[in-house]
Amino acid sequence: MKTILIVGATSAIATACARQWVSQGARFFLVARNGERLQQVADDLTARGAKLAVCHQLDIDSLDQHAAMLDACKAELGAIDIVLVAPGTLPDQAACQSDPALAVREFNTNAVSVIALLTPIANVLEAQKSGALAVLSSVAGDRGRPSNYLYGSAKAALSAFCEGLNARLFKSGVHVMTIKPGFVATPMTAGLPLPDPLVATPEKVAKDIVHGIEKRRDVLYTPWFWSIIMLIIRSVPKFMFKRASL
Repeated sequence: MKTILIVGATSAIATACARQWVSQGARFFLVARNGERLQQVADDLTARGAKLAVCHQLDIDSLDQHAAMLDACKAELGAIDIVLVAPGTLPDQAACQSDPALAVREFNTNAVSVIALLTPIANVLEAQKSGALAVLSSVAGDRGRPSNYLYGSAKAALSAFCEGLNARLFKSGVHVMTIKPGFVATPMTAGLPLPDPLVATPEKVAKDIVHGIEKRRDVLYTPWFWSIIMLIIRSVPKFMFKRASL
């Protein structure tokens, strides 16, 4: 029976992952900012057969509350088998360009606050000498594009942090996986002009994440073809790239 901590549990991808784990008899400690939506996720998982679905309301930007959340999680679950960290926002790039304070807030939410939370989580798993830590980043972090470079820079910082964390925790038997989805049909991307052939469902991404954790993947591009797309994008010479409308 797996014990699973999910931070950002109300996101479409995280919820879809939890539904996959229910069939494995998982026990959940669910964390998110919106308490009402969080309870709805917990009720859904319980209806699907979850053995336990405890809710804990947390604004990830409240760094002083991270330790209390982890203490509550350990009290409920004991040892933690899997941690999925999936909070985040999709900033308005134009608004961030004209409002430095907004830019900093969005960067903090998508990078600094997540890194702050990953630090004590890593210490807990390291002390256990077991467990898997999966962190939701993005293909946007692979190269800075004018259309979303605030978001991309935050995800780049997060991906680099996770790469180092993976190397550190490997020695303790803990696996860290950086998740890099492409376009996903979620409430966060609703209304954006996305190319339909490249848009995945949360369920597809969740299936890849669950499988990636089982296979101990270090970096997971999902769907798989984004690894090829981003290889091409990273290979475009800078003098050409900065002239492209990406």
